[in-house]
Amino acid sequence: MPTLEELLAASAAFHHHLCPRQVLGVRMGLAGGRWLGLTIPQTDKRMLVVVETDGCVIDGLAVTTGCRVGRRTMRVLDFGKVAATFIDTVTGQAVRVSPRASARQRAKDYAPEAKSRWESYLLGYQRMPEEELVQLQPITLTISLEKLLSKEGYRVQCEHCGEEITNEREVVQNGQTLCRACVGEGYYRISAC
Repeated sequence: MPTLEELLAASAAFHHHLCPRQVLGVRMGLAGGRWLGLTIPQTDKRMLVVVETDGCVIDGLAVTTGCRVGRRTMRVLDFGKVAATFIDTVTGQAVRVSPRASARQRAKDYAPEAKSRWESYLLGYQRMPEEELVQLQPITLTISLEKLLSKEGYRVQCEHCGEEITNEREVVQNGQTLCRACVGEGYYRISAC
């Protein structure tokens, strides 16, 4: 398994610099993989990571775990929280990892030479013992793992707009198979030209 320094360097290369949230992503990924007892970065699709925010933390998580949105081993459910759930798709075990509320304040204790808050986070998050930096909460999923993973190659067509729907994300309403946008769950509305 790569060292913390190697993972941070890989994340910095991928992200074009290193920032505190990438460090959190790397450290969270290490904690989640260890808790599940899985080798990371993974080369198979045994681990699924559900991330609760977008941005820098995702790059740290991706480098550390080997999970990617494009490989369907990472999902982004943007709750605006720097947190991630790590799921073993074979056993169903899951753990949610998030920074402790005190981590920002404690970071300066681990980086007394820091010239700014940002630098104290960057250095402190790297040096802080894991038990002070993150909390691990074993969880039970509220939706089935099978629903999250879906079936490979599954496709249907929306009976209203005609667009293809994959991954069992359709909604059946009044006997019609519809996409989420057509049942009012969309993030967009078609504008008249």
